[in-house]
Amino acid sequence: QVQLVESGGGLVQAGDSLRLTCTATGRTVGSDVMAWFRQGPGKERTFVANVRMNDRSTKYANSVQGRFTITRDAAKTTVYLQMNSLKPEDTAVYYCAADPMGWGSTRNSSYRYWGQGTQVTVSS
Repeated sequence: QVQLVESGGGLVQAGDSLRLTCTATGRTVGSDVMAWFRQGPGKERTFVANVRMNDRSTKYANSVQGRFTITRDAAKTTVYLQMNSLKPEDTAVYYCAADPMGWGSTRNSSYRYWGQGTQVTVSS
């Protein structure tokens, strides 16, 4: 079992930056693929970015490419999402997820473990 805890959300203005943190406990996630998803008001949960914990390779949604950066720490227990040039359309609950099979998919169904989410609100 893996427990994922997100933090770092908040209310910011358009153009500002935020860094989200996801900490994994319970077992090592060093071989997992870790991802961030988001769910805006009245919308489905969608893929934002993922990182393969063993080699740091990354994947991004087109909507955040060039503005968001996903990284992990050296201990392979924490994943970060640096969000720059935030836009009102980035407003959502952001979820951290873990895929122990390491598929690296962008689909929700590929991720077995989920955090409780952290709210990001971007005002115009």
